[in-house]
Amino acid sequence: MVRTIGLIAGIGPLTQFDAFATPMNASFTAKPDNTPYTALKPSYDMTTVNGANAPMAPQVATQDTATEDKIDEQLFNKSIWQSVNGADSKMPEPQHSVIGSGSSSQPAAKDPDG
Repeated sequence: MVRTIGLIAGIGPLTQFDAFATPMNASFTAKPDNTPYTALKPSYDMTTVNGANAPMAPQVATQDTATEDKIDEQLFNKSIWQSVNGADSKMPEPQHSVIGSGSSSQPAAKDPDG
């Protein structure tokens, strides 16, 4: 979008990413299509919340969600995993690695300085 906005405004690319980005010109037409449409309604009730019998509901209910970063992240991840995959399913262990740095299961190579 940044490239497209730049083209509309008549300014050059701000970064190399803008320069190589595909413009969104094909998304716009000279003549709008004002044909009415019918929105698809969800097949389930969007206001339904997990009940007290949901996986890990008692543990999650004790978490402070009123303020950011006050929850136990792994507890929440596990509760989401089990609510989607079943209460008896095992959540995969978290993977912490830098993208493109190789497998996190391999020890980091020593650099020449130690």
